[in-house]
Amino acid sequence: QVQLVESGGGSVQSGGSLRLSCAASKYEYTYSRFYMGWFRQAPGKEREGVAAIRSDGVTIYEESVKGRFTISKDNAKSTLYLQMDSLKSEDTGMYFCAADNLFKNNQLSVGAYRYWGQGTQVTVSS
Repeated sequence: QVQLVESGGGSVQSGGSLRLSCAASKYEYTYSRFYMGWFRQAPGKEREGVAAIRSDGVTIYEESVKGRFTISKDNAKSTLYLQMDSLKSEDTGMYFCAADNLFKNNQLSVGAYRYWGQGTQVTVSS
């Protein structure tokens, strides 16, 4: 198991930036071996994958955030980040980080992760 706590959400204007963090603790496996992802959920919509990073550092992004969002992982600090630039109103939602020590296909799917944080709210106003 692993405990995940997100932070860094807030309210920004369109075009602004935010950096989300996800601190991991109480994990049984080596943190560097975790596969991790960021998801978001807007009101009335399903949770969707935004970005993911494999244990070997390879990253993947959902099409709408490519070139604007950057996922990274600091293994020494057991922390996952999501740098969000050029934010748009459609980026508004609750952002969750997720982790698993086992690889599953489609790292941007909810089903690929067993462990989830409680989320941090991001609101982008136009």
